[in-house]
Amino acid sequence: MSKQQPNNKLEPKKPKFSAYWIYGAIIIIFLGINFIGGSGFNEPAKTNPAEFESYLKAGDVKKVVIVNRNQAKVYLTEEAKAKDIHKKTDENELFSTGDAPDYSFEFGDLQNFENNIQEIKAENNLTTFVTYNTQSNVWTEVFLTLLPFILIIGIWIFIMKKMSSGGGGGAGGQIFNIGKSKAKLFDQNTDVKTSFKDVAGLEGAKEEIQEIVDFLKTPEKYTALGGKIPKGALLVGPPGTGKTLLAKAVAGEAKVPFFSLSGSDFVEMFVGVGASRVRDLFKQAKEKSPSIIFIDEIDAIGRARGKNNMSGSNDERENTLNQLLTEMDGFGTNTNVIVIAATNRADVLDKALMRAGRFDRQIYVDLPDVRERKEIFEVHLRPIKKVADELDIDFLAKQTPGFSGADIANVCNEAALIAARKGNKAVGKQDFLDAVDRIVGGLEKKNKIITPDEKRAIAYHEAGHATASWMLEHAAPLVKVTIVPRGQSLGAAWYLPEERLIVHPEQMLDEMCAALGGRAAEKVIFNRISTGALSDLEKVTKQARAMVTIYGLNEKVGNLTFYDSSGQSEYNFTKPYSEKTAELIDKEVSNLIETQYQRAIALLEAHKDKLTQLADILLEKEVIFKDDLQKIFGNRPFPEKEETPLIAKKSDSKDTSAEDSEEDSEIEEESPVNK
Repeated sequence: MSKQQPNNKLEPKKPKFSAYWIYGAIIIIFLGINFIGGSGFNEPAKTNPAEFESYLKAGDVKKVVIVNRNQAKVYLTEEAKAKDIHKKTDENELFSTGDAPDYSFEFGDLQNFENNIQEIKAENNLTTFVTYNTQSNVWTEVFLTLLPFILIIGIWIFIMKKMSSGGGGGAGGQIFNIGKSKAKLFDQNTDVKTSFKDVAGLEGAKEEIQEIVDFLKTPEKYTALGGKIPKGALLVGPPGTGKTLLAKAVAGEAKVPFFSLSGSDFVEMFVGVGASRVRDLFKQAKEKSPSIIFIDEIDAIGRARGKNNMSGSNDERENTLNQLLTEMDGFGTNTNVIVIAATNRADVLDKALMRAGRFDRQIYVDLPDVRERKEIFEVHLRPIKKVADELDIDFLAKQTPGFSGADIANVCNEAALIAARKGNKAVGKQDFLDAVDRIVGGLEKKNKIITPDEKRAIAYHEAGHATASWMLEHAAPLVKVTIVPRGQSLGAAWYLPEERLIVHPEQMLDEMCAALGGRAAEKVIFNRISTGALSDLEKVTKQARAMVTIYGLNEKVGNLTFYDSSGQSEYNFTKPYSEKTAELIDKEVSNLIETQYQRAIALLEAHKDKLTQLADILLEKEVIFKDDLQKIFGNRPFPEKEETPLIAKKSDSKDTSAEDSEEDSEIEEESPVNK
């Protein structure tokens, strides 16, 4: 018995029935009835007012019907119809009826038309009747009457179709999906290439995150002894340190559904949308558990409640936060759903959100140290196709203190662009140094118009910084000084400081004295000062105020700090000290700065000849290095310390903020007037 061969031929698909054909047919029928159906193929012959008047004078017109005050229909007498001039064509005769008009035409002004008829009738003694009629298209009136109902029914059908097609998300839902979560889902079907190998440094944070991934992969390993899986982890740290990168690595390593979204994705102009999206997000996560939810920039919805709502009105952001708190730890437990969030403003988050049971772990992602910067450079040098053999990664790591992972990635990319601009076949050491200078100081402006007097003042200003920092024990010695305009500065100086974890008063005072060396040099050489010390004054003012009000390093004010690490003081309108204390603080800050300014003047007076020599070399070369300073001043009169990295931040950075415990990189800048 032969087996029946399967039929591999594809059957032709039957065309799907479309409702648009019905809509089109209805429109065509309506147009046909409107323009054709009403005529009954009984249209009279066309004429004009002049011919009509000739017919009227000849006595051929029996009756005239004026329609809608702008059209005349002419009825002829029986005798006139027999004349050859009025005989109809075969087509008109076939469809004509006994009461149909013989002619029709349109006229202009009704009053003139009536006067002409009356004059002709009087002159020729005629008995022609003139009547009036108003006609309208019945189908048009019916259509206009039904049009509002048709539109309402059509819109209702459209809305129902969109609601039914938009239930699963996507573009079909549009406005009807406004309450749905906007989280992007990454699972085993999504190719996420980022792994923990791509995250350099951050060893402590990476270990905590890897443990969370391990919780989801092998939960029995941790629950066997009665432990519970953490419900959430909060990544806290400065911008660019790799918080989002860690989350991407979790998405690539976890092999479980990973929902990623931003805190601002919950915010919408409609009331109740934020809470609805939170509910929908956790509903999807529970359906796919075990799963991970990542909320980037959670401070967009997680700010402390009651701080920004001064009017007492409904706050949509607070409603969203309340729903998030309930979902994370309420009566309904989320089995095997872990929430990871990231923020650089942990101080403004609500205390209820930060407590254990919601975010059980707070992982601080700090700026990388020298060793971690080396690892980050190794990661970001991989995409560069050709790197010079003499490139020393240890050297690059030392040149970039205070740089975050994002900054280092930018340095590597900028170095590759500079090498390509120069036509080099490989990216070398000098390209990276130029990239650091470009990012820290800005673009060189060699064509900037500067008068000789201004250039000389800038040279002495920068030479004053160099001299003061070289002769002060705790000040950072210079590595490079330039009077080439760069960015908004007219001159810049690169330092080589230690990376300190704690700072002593004498170290801060020496740094303030070195920062005021530029203005002091102007005073010593020219006996006048300029606006070029703006960034220097801004820096030393912040440092002096921090010594008095934050770190408690002033004897008269005492061991007091007015710094609030919780960030709640920014919502207060009053100072945490009295007016008398405020006067004392202002006086001590001024005394600190003036003391160091006089100290800088005395130091430069003692080395005035070397200061002048250094400024002359700077005017000649425009850029000088550490070797030039050693030729003039000799070795520094202090014990050599272990080599530390190059500074990397501008002089207007927060060197004395409570958050920055180590000495960040800096640049002293010669500021233009009214910078």
